[in-house]
Amino acid sequence: MNTAEIQDIIVKTSVAKDLQSIADKVFQEERITCDEALKLYEKADLNFVGLLANFVKTKKFGSSVFFNKNIHVEPSNVCVHKCRFCSYYRESGSQESWEYSIEEIAEQLRTIPAEALTEVHIVGGCHPTRTIDYYCDLLKTVKQVLPHVFIKAFTAVEIEYMAKMNHLSVTEVLTKLKQCGLDAMPGGGAEIFDEKLRAEMCPSKTKSADWLAIHKEAHLLGIQTNATILYGHKETFAQRVDHLNRLRTLQDETHGFNAFIPLKYKKENNVLGIERELPWTEDLRNFSISRLFLDNIPHLKVYWPMLGKDFSQITLDYGVDDFDGTINDSTKIYSMAGSVEKRPILTKEEMIALIKESNKTPVERDTMYSVIKKY
Repeated sequence: MNTAEIQDIIVKTSVAKDLQSIADKVFQEERITCDEALKLYEKADLNFVGLLANFVKTKKFGSSVFFNKNIHVEPSNVCVHKCRFCSYYRESGSQESWEYSIEEIAEQLRTIPAEALTEVHIVGGCHPTRTIDYYCDLLKTVKQVLPHVFIKAFTAVEIEYMAKMNHLSVTEVLTKLKQCGLDAMPGGGAEIFDEKLRAEMCPSKTKSADWLAIHKEAHLLGIQTNATILYGHKETFAQRVDHLNRLRTLQDETHGFNAFIPLKYKKENNVLGIERELPWTEDLRNFSISRLFLDNIPHLKVYWPMLGKDFSQITLDYGVDDFDGTINDSTKIYSMAGSVEKRPILTKEEMIALIKESNKTPVERDTMYSVIKKY
């Protein structure tokens, strides 16, 4: 379905005048307000926001859906923060904890053919004893083993902890890491920006303003980043919109965010106490409204290890243009929280097939969204 067909369907749909005015703004490429985004959450049905999101995505990228060949490196799940929603962290010495040495990580990477990767994604816990030297040496080692890859590494939470532990400024930490091989940053640790709810969910973690300030500093240093939200726990629609608006405001200033990734709260093995996860309809609504509101962040990514391969295919009709990467069974963050994919792995061929099954065009990219090959 092309953009003209999508627009025609929406125009012929019987909706309230206030919702039709929002659709008109989307068609005219005008920015929607926070109040209008809240109205979409509260009043619009899924088909309406889905069609609008698909209209925007199709106008930007046609039928293209991006992916890359990546692997996750998780140096340790030992962490000083004990966030109430987290199913990942363990204390040192626990049977379920790990603390990989740099050589152990290098050996893991050496088992993977160089042509199977263009990105190494590094995130983990804020380890209580490891200094910045460990992380600098890790970056250098990855570049030695796989000199051609992009390294996307360390959340703002990890950056802040490195700065505090090593008595350095955030700028000094980012500069050192960049000199050692850091190419880009992931968007983790954003969780939810509402200060009161954040204090309940993760009281010791990086404050909302500091998360944004760290990403701003990364952008000013030429380090592009992603952004996330953790949704489906105790947040309200208004708190989601506030979160999106803070990201959009920073992006207006720096233009440093490459992609936005909505991350769904999963209830297993944590103490937050949410009995029922959001239904799939709310996942799709959240993707759609994110696409409509974040008009200045180019890419909307589905993290398929979180939602599962089959459901992630459906999101491609609700504004999503990025299917993440091949992963290679290298992350445990969501599998420990009860995700569908217990061993997340796709070959490049499987990734291409999944995207084609969705009647979309697979486009292999690098970390910076330069096109490697269109299939």
